[in-house]
Amino acid sequence: MRTLIRAAAATTAVGLTLTPAAALAAPSPSPGATTVTKAGTSFLTATTVAAGQPVQVGASTGDHLYWSFRADAGQVHEVTATVTFPKSRSGASTWTVDVFDGLRRRQACTAGAQTPTADASATSVALGCTLRRVRPWAEPWSGDPLPGTYYIRLSVTDLPEPDLGLPIDVEMLVGATDEGGASGDDGELAAPLVPNTRAGTVLTAEPTPEPVADEEYDLTGWLPEAGSRWVWTTVGGVLAAVAGVVGFGLTRRPRRP
Repeated sequence: MRTLIRAAAATTAVGLTLTPAAALAAPSPSPGATTVTKAGTSFLTATTVAAGQPVQVGASTGDHLYWSFRADAGQVHEVTATVTFPKSRSGASTWTVDVFDGLRRRQACTAGAQTPTADASATSVALGCTLRRVRPWAEPWSGDPLPGTYYIRLSVTDLPEPDLGLPIDVEMLVGATDEGGASGDDGELAAPLVPNTRAGTVLTAEPTPEPVADEEYDLTGWLPEAGSRWVWTTVGGVLAAVAGVVGFGLTRRPRRP
């Protein structure tokens, strides 16, 4: 009897564990969505995609591919990617898909093959990452997912050196669902988490310096600062010369008449 009870409890626990991952169906492209054919090479150049917008790009083994998408409170996102190898390879390779929030904090995956390994004979490898539900508010130290911009990075972490630079075809898709209701948090984020980037202005023409009048020419501009190494080098040289003259005068023998 006890064995049956333990087996039933274990089955219930497994069911509760698998329910959140199974509740989120695999994402599918939105009808009429435009296919994205490029990817960024860093956080700053990440290509923006929307949920349900398919991505198809060609790249090389060893490239780091970046995309970004917007996440709202209450949503659960699932990232799926497939890497296809048009040419044969010399050995197995390990791939990974990482997701970061607007503060560049790496977010944990609750389901999906985040770091799969493709054998040398495999023609493709599938990756996936299901994120936690985005919360409307959280403590700064918690690291929970909050509304804002999220970044996806697809890269290879282990491969034979001869396979570096071989061509690959990448398909990526981000799915979002609001099923499951709100998180019930008693709070709201004041503003979405977005990267603090302050780009400078581009000069259209080279600025020309203003002419300086003769009477306004300041000779002190040629003098070094008081704390520069040139001043201390000069002072040290003068003191060394004085010390040498004094020492020579003290050690010189007087001439005999």
